[in-house]
Amino acid sequence: MPNIEIDKTDLNILEILQKEGRLTNVELSEKVNLSPSPCLRRVKKLEEQGVITRYKASVSRTKVGFTMTIFVDVSLNNHSDHASKEFEEAILNMPNVISCFVISGMADYHLEVVVKNLPHYESILKKIQTLPFVKDIHSNFAIRTIKTDAPLPL
Repeated sequence: MPNIEIDKTDLNILEILQKEGRLTNVELSEKVNLSPSPCLRRVKKLEEQGVITRYKASVSRTKVGFTMTIFVDVSLNNHSDHASKEFEEAILNMPNVISCFVISGMADYHLEVVVKNLPHYESILKKIQTLPFVKDIHSNFAIRTIKTDAPLPL
């Protein structure tokens, strides 16, 4: 990947868009003290370079019925590329798993799972348990959310 040059104005644009992604180009250009055309060119360039990967709405989990968040650490019994690929493909097809990380330490993967209630989690857990190569699963239930979905500290 080529070197990406990001100056102070680009960082300012990114900071604002992380907090206010629905701004019009005119509103954004006013906030970063640029005219609309150069501002739009900068945003398009950041998108083309893959710095801005997408735009999305932040949805309240509880207001749409997801009252529980569980962090699940999964260890595989086989660390071959085939085992990892098969596990990761299965996880990508599980909509209740909203994030998945390959980690170091006691487990191989760290999943963030959202569910409506405990029986719902039990059904998701059974699916994870039956995935090929799964050796151990440890679940940690979130009691209260302090911080989530924070913008990157640019």
